[in-house]
Amino acid sequence: MPSWEKIQKRNLPTEDVLEVLERLTCFVQLVDSSLYSLYEQEAKQRIAVRDVDDWSVVAVALMLECPIWTEDTDFFGTGIATWTSDRVYLYLGQ
Repeated sequence: MPSWEKIQKRNLPTEDVLEVLERLTCFVQLVDSSLYSLYEQEAKQRIAVRDVDDWSVVAVALMLECPIWTEDTDFFGTGIATWTSDRVYLYLGQ
């Protein structure tokens, strides 16, 4: 679920945000916590210095052995590759 405080802070229209999220369901799949909970301790250790609340993202990346697409610098230094939107755009544009 999106952080409504962040949406309001950026003055984004709620309807537009909900529409974008609805469209993303074609590409994004929820991962049941029972699958990545095995990685919780390691994930928390990796992200603890920055924002331990983001541990689940790190845990899923560890489980899937894949990078994280983010604009959030809290994931830097976790030992997991990160991709920012501009890099993803360049990659997909090739």
